[in-house]
Amino acid sequence: MGCVLAITAPGQGAQTPGFLEAWLELPGVTERLTWWSAVTGLDLIRYGTTADADEIRDTAVAQPLLVSAALIAYEVLDVKPGLVAGHSVGELAAAAMAGVISPEAALVLARERGRAMAEAATVTETGMTAVLGGDPGEVQTVLKEHGLTPANMNGAGQVVAAGTMEQLAALKDRPPSGARLRSLQVAGAFHTVHMRPAVDTLQRITPGMPVADPGIQVLSNRDGAVVGRGEDFVARLAEQVSNPVRWDSCMETMTDLGVTAIIELPPAGTLAGIARRALPGVEVVALKTPDKLDQARILAEASPSDDTLENA
Repeated sequence: MGCVLAITAPGQGAQTPGFLEAWLELPGVTERLTWWSAVTGLDLIRYGTTADADEIRDTAVAQPLLVSAALIAYEVLDVKPGLVAGHSVGELAAAAMAGVISPEAALVLARERGRAMAEAATVTETGMTAVLGGDPGEVQTVLKEHGLTPANMNGAGQVVAAGTMEQLAALKDRPPSGARLRSLQVAGAFHTVHMRPAVDTLQRITPGMPVADPGIQVLSNRDGAVVGRGEDFVARLAEQVSNPVRWDSCMETMTDLGVTAIIELPPAGTLAGIARRALPGVEVVALKTPDKLDQARILAEASPSDDTLENA
């Protein structure tokens, strides 16, 4: 059998200044982003080209920008993978790629999600710190001792701790042995109880949103499961804002489904790096710029049909 292809969409923190500039040279991209700018009420073209790092770090900007970047690259790529998955806000892009919601609905959700999470982050001063390496069991024990939440379980020896600034300061003073710490430039403790108000916002607005069952297998950050009903996936999207991201479980499911190739959509790099460490033997393309499109399409050409994957 040929390769089984997964397409992934990254989460907040992957964005870098100017990362969309090369994509705007492709036919139709400017027009599409102009329309999506109207949908989101944000100048996505400016934010993706000339805005500085501080501007695109803003949660209310970063989330719609990341979803639009993933979706525009997916449209340009024009292939159908065996499965899709997104990390954190990338799940909204994955939902659109799978046909659960429209691209416009994904962008509206990203807009409202970003605003609500930014507002929730103002209630208490919180943050996130990547914990790299160390014994996995000890890392979990130390985080629990400090009252921190393992908000992202990314696999490949990477856990993101989230909580109050006081708790993170205590972690810095007493880290797990053998682990390196890296403070993340985010507005607050995402995927923790501190984000509960944002969950309430999404649960209020999603019941009236048109939803369909996925046409492509789509994985959930909650537990890595393949979710077969669109309504279930949307419910998970709302709840996930205050629940840990289990990207490690998503990669385990990819292994179980026989994934042999992964394309990470822009701004690519983070998930590709994790996959290269955690999934040896899987071919990975980080689709940072359009010059990687041909390489990505070669992988896609070897991908089996959905029926082949489901019966594998």
